[in-house]
Amino acid sequence: MEIRKALPEDLPVVGDITRRTIREVYPHYYPAGIVEFFLGWHGDDKIVQDIQAGEVYLLWAGSEAVGTVTLHKDEITRLYVPWARQGRGYGRALLDFAEKAIGEKFGIIRLEASLPAAALYWKRGYRVVDMLTEKQPSGDVLCWDVMEKTWNG
Repeated sequence: MEIRKALPEDLPVVGDITRRTIREVYPHYYPAGIVEFFLGWHGDDKIVQDIQAGEVYLLWAGSEAVGTVTLHKDEITRLYVPWARQGRGYGRALLDFAEKAIGEKFGIIRLEASLPAAALYWKRGYRVVDMLTEKQPSGDVLCWDVMEKTWNG
């Protein structure tokens, strides 16, 4: 496994991993209106901005990209591993990488956890510092946790 910074030409791969994971996993946790919100929120226009800022990374297993994570200042965002690739340590590898990079620089790691990921972050020592909701145009209410963890090296 190798983690490397995404390049502009990696946009289709990052977008596919992100949106495929949302389509496969999120319907088990959220109503359709919220799934659509996440798909729109993680559109190519936002991903390309993050790639251009040097914040997006891809995890490669051989010649195949199997996961992605975005590091924005002291925050982990857009950590996705497609359903068929989960349970193989790819998410753990991305999270280890992200925590080390952010923790060594800022001392505290922050993230906003979707319902599917919250339990993983709890197990990794993150604690909820805020719980947010936002009503969507569909009428559905998006709920998520703001979490943080102190870096202990």
